[in-house]
Amino acid sequence: MNILRSSLGLGVAAVLLASSAHAQDGAASASLSLTPEGATATSSGEGGGDYMSRYRPEPMLLELGIFVGAIFPSDTHNLHLEGNPHQQFKSVAPEVGARIGFYPLSFLGAELEGALMPTKTEDDESATLMAGRGHLIAQTPFWSITPFLLGGFGRLAAKSDPLGDDGDPAYHFGGGVKVPINGLLSVRLDIRDNLTQKNDEKDGTLTHHPEVLLGLTGTIGRSKPAPKPPADSDGDGFTDDQDACPTEAGVAPDGCPLRDGDGDGILDRDDKCPTEAGPAPDGCPPKDADGDSFLDDVDKCPTVPGIAPDGCPDPDPDKDGIQGEADKCPNEPEAVNGYLDDDGCPDEIPEQVKKFTGVIEGIYFDVGKATIRANSRPTLDQAATVLTEYPSLRVAISGHTDTDGKHDFNVKLSADRAEAVKTYLVGKGVDASRIETRGAGPDEPIADNKTPAGKQKNRRIEFKLITR
Repeated sequence: MNILRSSLGLGVAAVLLASSAHAQDGAASASLSLTPEGATATSSGEGGGDYMSRYRPEPMLLELGIFVGAIFPSDTHNLHLEGNPHQQFKSVAPEVGARIGFYPLSFLGAELEGALMPTKTEDDESATLMAGRGHLIAQTPFWSITPFLLGGFGRLAAKSDPLGDDGDPAYHFGGGVKVPINGLLSVRLDIRDNLTQKNDEKDGTLTHHPEVLLGLTGTIGRSKPAPKPPADSDGDGFTDDQDACPTEAGVAPDGCPLRDGDGDGILDRDDKCPTEAGPAPDGCPPKDADGDSFLDDVDKCPTVPGIAPDGCPDPDPDKDGIQGEADKCPNEPEAVNGYLDDDGCPDEIPEQVKKFTGVIEGIYFDVGKATIRANSRPTLDQAATVLTEYPSLRVAISGHTDTDGKHDFNVKLSADRAEAVKTYLVGKGVDASRIETRGAGPDEPIADNKTPAGKQKNRRIEFKLITR
């Protein structure tokens, strides 16, 4: 465990070393910048860009590396010849090795490794562990400091007098991080587990050999950043060392701007109104004769102030739905009450019309029938006179009953009575299209059906003006 702690400590120290190297490499910077973009880079021999983006993984890179570390051999390993007694290795074996890797993609590559691990058996006899392995490695391609995961297959072997020479297939997996010192060299930390056949167990029963590695990796094939171009502070294509006006965007021959006195974006030499701001092509301000913010060339009413969408006056200023000449009161909304609803004015219903809205007293029928009694005629004749005098009125006639009798019979009876009133009015010259009828039966009482007086009130005919 002391070696494990030492290895982890070396990994932390390596990260700090890489950061220190970066800080020394960019001496003009007061601190280490870890922002992915947008920071001003110091020169590092690798081109511009901040540290976290300068050494990001690239495709088609070759990596060569060496490493040291420690492996923790399992007490139940099977690394001995058949017939030789099983012995445990010392709990920790130091390790040294080398690797080569190729990354066809910035986020994916393959590596081969070889390693030697000198150790001793539990009887203090000399022993050597050896590993040869290959694996796929997946890494983040976004930052210079690069976390990764790996997994692969190889062989773990042991050589010693008491155990003999033996090797077993080994699977391994793990992860780690690469920390660049510069574009060529990186520090790498791996933490892994190795799986081999377990001693005295059936095939497929595995045991674990944890492993910690710390190494240096050289990178071959990294692209060379383009050299930083000379400064052009005003972005006009003339570098500051050649620009007579380095803080003002300009044109040939000296990088100074042509003047635009009215600030309309059209140079004075091309502006027909150089003291008045205006759009292309002539630089003169557009005209708006009526001052309604609709320019004359798009204003359908250029001499009268108007509104969207065409610059003409609002066709319905009182918002009553009646527009233009049809609205006799354009600044007062129509009172929608069934009387002159189409003239656009807030008309009041005449008193003689009000008499024939609501419950109409004086209309009588034979009991249980839709036959109108003779004493109803004066009332109905007055109603016909009013409807004739006001031809724009439309009326809905509804019949109602009390609750005596069957419901369906009462509904039909009420409808028949309403229709009988309509027939009478039509016979007096009222246009049938102006009258609608319906039967409500006992479903809309206006009094208590438990008393004779209430039932009398519920047996009624109602007129209601139909609004547009």
